[in-house]
Amino acid sequence: MLKIICLGKIKEKELLQLILEYKKRISKYHDIEIYELPDEGLSDAKTALSKEKEKILKIVNPKDYVITLEIDGKELTSVEFAKKIDNIFITNSNITFIIGSSYGLHDEIKKISNFKLSFSKMTFPHQLFRLILLEQIYRAFKINNNEEYHK
Repeated sequence: MLKIICLGKIKEKELLQLILEYKKRISKYHDIEIYELPDEGLSDAKTALSKEKEKILKIVNPKDYVITLEIDGKELTSVEFAKKIDNIFITNSNITFIIGSSYGLHDEIKKISNFKLSFSKMTFPHQLFRLILLEQIYRAFKINNNEEYHK
């Protein structure tokens, strides 16, 4: 099972359609569930992160292989990412990706992470990043199955 935990709601209809399309494509290869949690949107980052942490921990199974999306994480090529996913599934049946809110992720969430992943040193809108992550997961399955996919 692939789980993607995200904070914040997708507001743009077109973006939501693309996210659902990639979720459908991925589901041909693996079960996938997206957990969309409301971000706290509080002016106090510490309080918001604490409340968000509690919501995230309710979904994460201690046996999950947790990948947190962090700007200071390790950057991988698409081929390296595909290999990483393939290797994880050898020993773990669940991979949980966690995308934080605009405040990032609580330190306790970072501590349970098995792998900290960065797509770039740039900052992306969280809603757009969800689509980028799904596209890269789909690309990884295409690579791992030796199927052609556009570059």
